[in-house]
Amino acid sequence: MDDQRFRKAMGKFATGVTIVTTKTGEDIHGMTANAFMSVSLNPKLVLISIDEDANMNRYIQDEKRFAVSILHEKQKYLSAYFAGQVKERKTIAFANFLEMPVIKEALVTLVCDVADTIVAGDHTLFLGKVQDLAINDGLPLTFFDGDYQQFATDIKLDG
Repeated sequence: MDDQRFRKAMGKFATGVTIVTTKTGEDIHGMTANAFMSVSLNPKLVLISIDEDANMNRYIQDEKRFAVSILHEKQKYLSAYFAGQVKERKTIAFANFLEMPVIKEALVTLVCDVADTIVAGDHTLFLGKVQDLAINDGLPLTFFDGDYQQFATDIKLDG
């Protein structure tokens, strides 16, 4: 099968949208990612997948620390910005959580220390040990079939 067909099939899996951040000296780096998942409750572990060619891969490898901000439905602009879809440079006002830059008013922010790295194909999987997290109310920004979607809140299950 070709790459486009595989990408289209994987796009049928609805996901939330995150921004992964890290800091090198005084420089803050961020990128949009939907390749994020919870791995373990004890110890508290999450996983992010970063392209081998992405600058973020090197930054996280060097710093051994990263943050994940799970975006609120009203943060679509930030997702597009950190995905490189917005060409103009903006100054983003980050919040500071455990000395790590995170997205203000995100649904969830987590700060992680890298517990392990695994090269898998053309990506590096970073297993992060969660140091702490913060939770806010709201609905998630979701992504499905190559586009942002509204989160349905009126679904009723019969039975």
